[in-house]
Amino acid sequence: MPNDDIQLRLNFAKQVAEEAGQKALSFFQRINDLEIQQKSIQDYVSNADLEVEIFIRKCISVSFPNDSIVGEEHENTHGTSGYTWVIDPIDGTTNFLTEIPSWCVVLACVHEDETKLGVVYEPCHNELFWGAKDIGAFLNDELVNVSKSKSLDNGSTGVGMNSRTASHMTVCFIEKLIKRGGIFYRNASGALMLCYVASGRLIGYAEPHMNAWDCLAGQLLIKEAGGTIEVQSAKKMLSQGGRVIASGPHIFDEILEIANEAYI
Repeated sequence: MPNDDIQLRLNFAKQVAEEAGQKALSFFQRINDLEIQQKSIQDYVSNADLEVEIFIRKCISVSFPNDSIVGEEHENTHGTSGYTWVIDPIDGTTNFLTEIPSWCVVLACVHEDETKLGVVYEPCHNELFWGAKDIGAFLNDELVNVSKSKSLDNGSTGVGMNSRTASHMTVCFIEKLIKRGGIFYRNASGALMLCYVASGRLIGYAEPHMNAWDCLAGQLLIKEAGGTIEVQSAKKMLSQGGRVIASGPHIFDEILEIANEAYI
């Protein structure tokens, strides 16, 4: 069981993620009123992202004023408690802005170089993925587990891509995956795809680089759901991001082998 500090933060995170998700959903339902800016290639931000993150930050500052905060859309806040919140107010912004109901609010909390809890809320289908170290992973009120698939040809593998890494890496990964009988899946929300691995919907996931706010929560959920993730320092991920490879236990080595060949 998590200690009292983690349990308090987990309960808080679940509530705030749902509240933030409902705020984001209200923006989604009046999408034509949004103010949209392009940050880089295929990378957008709207006033919805900015306002939802501000809401989450205010909630954290009231309940845990000494915690640090790292978010996608605003400057970092440095605290003294040793706990760091990691926020993505809307992961899957391109989907959000084009009225595709596949986006989510992401919260994780890091302590002593380790992710202690993760919460991902997908408002369009009212799905709350959540968990904490040593308690398991859950979808709403149900315990979830990763796929027990022993072959890449028995399920779909999530594939992520971004503007920070060369596109040939992803193309190469997909080619090698297909040659081994695999099928690739992409929904433009890395955080959601990681949750789909945790819940057994996808058998694995690979991306050459992810930012901490996109992946720390999902990686924790996969591990708690009985899966395997590439071991990384949470502090290093917070400062510079990194490669993400995750799957059920039986096919991790094969996905890792493909990634090592493709991500060069």
